[in-house]
Amino acid sequence: MTDLLELHGQAMAEFDRRVRAIRVTQWGSPTPCSEWDVHDLLNHLTGEQLWVPFLLAGGTIEEAGDRYDGDLLGEEPVATWEVASRESRSAWLQPGALERTVHLSFGDAPGELYLWQMTFDLAVHAWDLARAVGADEKIDPALAEALVDWLGGQSPGAGALFDPPAPVEADADAQTRLLALTGRRV
Repeated sequence: MTDLLELHGQAMAEFDRRVRAIRVTQWGSPTPCSEWDVHDLLNHLTGEQLWVPFLLAGGTIEEAGDRYDGDLLGEEPVATWEVASRESRSAWLQPGALERTVHLSFGDAPGELYLWQMTFDLAVHAWDLARAVGADEKIDPALAEALVDWLGGQSPGAGALFDPPAPVEADADAQTRLLALTGRRV
């Protein structure tokens, strides 16, 4: 299997490419995430990136308080994303990051699990952002396949985080299967 850090880098690049495709008139455009427009989606992913260095350094949800709540993008959303994603990626590349215990909202977890979750979120939301702004929706096939394998063909949280899985053809490609597990219809 491809190295998880490489997969994360690919997912980060996929999302970043879509961020750079946002036109000034699209910040309020709807996304496949029914509760989020383009601004909200970027704010969500930026917030996730801001959490990474803090959590990998041993921080807890309680200690963070509301530090990562609200509008984190400010007046320069793309620049804010760039800084947050760079700092997140740097934290992941530190020796031992995947072996650390991370204090997440659902409890303590290994850094490797947290990185899989972050990689998954970046890839799926890259598609969401592409769909919202009319950019290329194709996700790297090896990345999509690795994420489907990681999920074991199971929904990552239907009901709580995602819509129930959507039906797909038996011969559907990895991207279609990945998106269907989150209730997205291609």
